[in-house]
Amino acid sequence: MEDWIIRRVEWGHYWGVALLMLLETVFPPVPSEVIMTVAGVSASRGTMSLWGTIAAGTAGAMLGNWLWYWLAIKFGEARMHVFIDRYSRWLTLDWAEIERGHGLFRKHGPIIVLVARMLPTLRSLISIPAGLFGMSLRRFLVFSTIGTAGWSAALASGGFRWIFLGLTI
Repeated sequence: MEDWIIRRVEWGHYWGVALLMLLETVFPPVPSEVIMTVAGVSASRGTMSLWGTIAAGTAGAMLGNWLWYWLAIKFGEARMHVFIDRYSRWLTLDWAEIERGHGLFRKHGPIIVLVARMLPTLRSLISIPAGLFGMSLRRFLVFSTIGTAGWSAALASGGFRWIFLGLTI
């Protein structure tokens, strides 16, 4: 999969990074760690800028984040419960996890969204409880963008600095 990601970043540059991060957010087994690190290496070689890479990764991931948020609102709790039960293996999330988070989410929703954006697995799917539990779109977008940008920046910066350590991909 890494070779496929490398080719997409080299071919699509910023658009490739954004589309891969959208895919990663919608289908969690695609690794953002590889996407953004490869994009950071590409930026260090002068193909893209580091800031542009971070912005593209953040934009693509935020589109996917918003999609999950919107689906959670659109389908509602009953239909999302059926969907998550059916596809929990692929989503790496089950309904019991959503129920456990409800109380915490009511109390600390924005902070949970921000922190979860920087944690593998949770980062892709925290949008579902945000939509189901009624977080306002404005708060969702602000805290999601901050967390997503932090995650994208950390990974892209790591790839960017990778070259300076004498390592190659």
